[in-house]
Amino acid sequence: MSEKPTDLLTIDTIRAAAKRIEGAVVRTPTMHSITLSEITGAEIWLKFENQQFTAAYKERGALNALLHLTDEQRKRGVIAASAGNHSQGLSYHGRRLGVPVTIVMPRPTPTVKVMQTESVGGNVVLHGETFDDAYAHACKLEKELGLTFVHPFDEPNVAAGQGTVALEMFEDAPDLDCIVTPIGGGGLLSGMATVARALKPDMEVIGVQAELYPSMYAKIKGQKLDCGGDSLAEGISVKEPGEFTSQIIAERVDDILLVSENYLEKAVSLLLQIEKTVVEGAGAAGLAAVLANPEKFAGRKIGLVLCGGNIDTRLLANVLLRDLARSGRLARLRITLQDRPGSLFKVMREFDNHNVNIIEIYHQRIFTSLPAKGLITDIECEARDREQLDALIESMRLKGYQVNQVELN
Repeated sequence: MSEKPTDLLTIDTIRAAAKRIEGAVVRTPTMHSITLSEITGAEIWLKFENQQFTAAYKERGALNALLHLTDEQRKRGVIAASAGNHSQGLSYHGRRLGVPVTIVMPRPTPTVKVMQTESVGGNVVLHGETFDDAYAHACKLEKELGLTFVHPFDEPNVAAGQGTVALEMFEDAPDLDCIVTPIGGGGLLSGMATVARALKPDMEVIGVQAELYPSMYAKIKGQKLDCGGDSLAEGISVKEPGEFTSQIIAERVDDILLVSENYLEKAVSLLLQIEKTVVEGAGAAGLAAVLANPEKFAGRKIGLVLCGGNIDTRLLANVLLRDLARSGRLARLRITLQDRPGSLFKVMREFDNHNVNIIEIYHQRIFTSLPAKGLITDIECEARDREQLDALIESMRLKGYQVNQVELN
C-alpha cells in the first residue's frame, strides 16, 4: 500500500530535519512588534527569516534535501530550475557540502540574480524564455548527466526543512493562536501547517497569495482563475502549485486569502519604516493580509514569517515613494494656468504660504487641449501630511485655480 502525502510530512520528519540542519542555518529571532500591533489591532509576532545568509527561509529545505543524498548522488551533483531564493540556498549549501549544483534559469532572468547565485557557488545555465522552458531543460539535464533534481517546494524533504520555521516560532512565541503564511508552491505553508496541527491543533492556519497569482487558492477551492501580471511578490508568483503540497494544504490549512498589490506595497513599506527591516514582496504577504482584513484578525495573537528579503533596491525605492504618495506626503498637482508673466510666481506663493515643498515643476504648452494661451503645470511636492496638502489644494481652488491631484492606482 503506497504512502499518502500526509504520511511523508509529519512532526517527526520536521523535528528530524531541525536536528539535521541545526547549526548550518541561522536560528532567526521571533519578535513582538508593538507598533504593528497598534496599527492592525492584533498582536503581531514576526519571524525574521530575511536574516538567513541568503536572506530567505529556502535554505532550510534545500539543506535538508542535500543531507538526504547518498554519497553517489553527492558526487554527481544536483540540479534545480529556479530564478529565486531556492537557487541561492541550494547553491550556498551545496558548495559548503562539496556538492556540485547546477541551476537552470530562463534567459530573461535579471543579471543580478544570476550573479548572486554564481557568487554562492551555483553553476548557472540559461535556457529558454520562460520558467517552464528552464524547468523542462533541467529535467532533460537531470537524465543526461545523472544529476538529482531538487524541487523548490513539491518534495517532502524540502517541505520538512521549511517546517522548522514553525518549530522555532512556536518555541519563541508559545501563545500564538494564528499563523498567516505566504504561499507560492506551498512548501513553507505545508511544513508550518504540519507543525501547527501537531503542536497546536486549535490554531487557525491561514495561507496568503497575491491576487495576480491565485494558483493554490483556485486549486483548493475548485475554481478556475487566471494567473499573470507583474506582482511585487514575485517569490510567490507561481502558476502551478505543487501536487504534494496542495494535498497537505487541503487537509491542514483553514483558509487562503488573496491580497492586492496596494497592500503588498504598504506592508513592505511599513516593515522598513517600523521594524527597520528589508522584506521582499512575498515576505510581506502575511502582514498585507492582516492589513487588508483587520476585522478578521482583530485581537488575535498572530505569527508572521518574513520569509525573504531579496528585493531589487530600485524597486524598493519605488515602493517607498509610492507609499509616501498614497499617504499624502508626496503629490503631483496638475494646475491650469494662463501663459503670461507672473502666473507661476503667484502659484509658488501659495505653496510658500502653506509650507509645502516643491520638488519638480513640469510645463506643458503643446500637447494639451487648452487654448494657445493656456498651459498645464504639473508640480511634484512634499507635504507634512494629507491635511496640509488638502489645505493647499482648497486654498488654490478658492482663488480660482483649477487643481487636480494625479492619483496612483
